[in-house]
Amino acid sequence: MKLVRWAFLPLLAVALVLGGCGGGAGKGNEVRIGLNLELSGQTATFGQSAKNGARMAVEKINADGGLLGKKVVLVEGDNKSEKSESSSIALKLIQQDKVDVIIGATTSGTTLAMVNIADENKVPVISPTATNPDVTVDPKTKSTRPYIFRACFIDPFQGEVAAKYAIQDLHAKKAAVFTEVSSDYAIGLRDAFKQAFTKLGGEIVAEESYQKNDKDFRSQLTRIRDAKPDVIFLPGYYQEAGIIIKQARSDLGIQVPIIGGDGFDSPKLVEIAGASNMAKVFLTNHYAADDPDPRIQEFVKEYQAKYNAIPDGFAVLGYDAVMLYADAVKRAGSTDPTKVKAALEATKDLPLVSGTITIGPDHNPIKAAVVLEYVDGKQTFRKKVEP
Repeated sequence: MKLVRWAFLPLLAVALVLGGCGGGAGKGNEVRIGLNLELSGQTATFGQSAKNGARMAVEKINADGGLLGKKVVLVEGDNKSEKSESSSIALKLIQQDKVDVIIGATTSGTTLAMVNIADENKVPVISPTATNPDVTVDPKTKSTRPYIFRACFIDPFQGEVAAKYAIQDLHAKKAAVFTEVSSDYAIGLRDAFKQAFTKLGGEIVAEESYQKNDKDFRSQLTRIRDAKPDVIFLPGYYQEAGIIIKQARSDLGIQVPIIGGDGFDSPKLVEIAGASNMAKVFLTNHYAADDPDPRIQEFVKEYQAKYNAIPDGFAVLGYDAVMLYADAVKRAGSTDPTKVKAALEATKDLPLVSGTITIGPDHNPIKAAVVLEYVDGKQTFRKKVEP
């Protein structure tokens, strides 16, 4: 984290020179929502889905009369799934586009790359899906970052849900862990799973790692196979995870259950791995499209009509992040960032598509998670776990 903080000092200096502190100026009769999303690059489906959800939310808000009588406008920025681009996009949204809030980013690494910039400029950030605890709480000072919020659960909870499901539902006693070591998200989720799995009496019999954009995982998978685990925990993103699942099943003959986190939640995962290789693959996620909850089914119906696709968790949380901001603005009676920040902190029992949330003192929502299993290449609801 020390290296990250120093790396962005020049950018912070530029921000202060160009516009000074106290962002969120907006423009006239508009409420401007900036999107800092992964619209291209390694995790592009995350950003595209979140953008679709955010657009639906803005259309609904404007159809209902806008916010405080003002039209809501989206200003879209593509961080290309890169940390440095995320910093640049945040500066542009704050200093040039004068946005009132930033929605994004979808991954922990790209969100961490802009949190200091947003805090220095006092512009609220709501990440739809960045699950690493460090996003909202500075790991060095242990203090909550003042203007940073999220609409999703965090990795310690997600990792615990995965570990409990492995032991209690899959009856696993031995686990292998295979982690992308360049990802803040994967490392955080790995640590949470290991802690919970061993605390519940399980044993970690193999630990392997890989780097972003690696293509051949057969050496690590061979060592994992030789360790004879009952389950493999794979806390990575869909691009590499798809290749790993394919090589594990097709090349190494590994048939034990594989569990991932919300980083699996992309249609690309099945496309890359192949539907026939997805048996006994599970993920923890933010919602299930086949949940009979009326709010979820209404959203799924509207999303399908607009985009001709089943919404993934990133679409749902892109929508929820905008609605979380809109609710705060209404209660604050203002887009002033200090008042909106206070209103976000006071959020209690707010019904959203992904669940009813209350914001805790660490700016994280208290909400449930679900476990899904791929059946014939499609996500199927298995279990909802309350915090």
